[in-house]
Amino acid sequence: MKKNISFDEIQSQINDWIHNHGDYWSPLSMLSAVMEELGELAREINHQEGFKPKKLQQSESKLEEELGDLQFSIVCIANYYKIDLVDVLMKTMKKYFKRDFIRFE
Repeated sequence: MKKNISFDEIQSQINDWIHNHGDYWSPLSMLSAVMEELGELAREINHQEGFKPKKLQQSESKLEEELGDLQFSIVCIANYYKIDLVDVLMKTMKKYFKRDFIRFE
């Protein structure tokens, strides 16, 4: 896979892959997948920050993998509902940049 890819292309590739592998799960099942991946990300960050060390056989870092899994599951929900994540993220950035302009100074 190429590294420089637009988010539109990512959404399209995931959509194609999902349709070729059985189609989307139900919305609640996809939400459960997001929650599961978020929990795995939380566990990995707890480990990285020293709050909850892993067992010896699980010591390698999986932070990038867990972030990727979470993104994939979020893209699936967006695709199911035909939401353009680039548009949504741009709107969200505009909201935060305007609302929190001097909030953290």
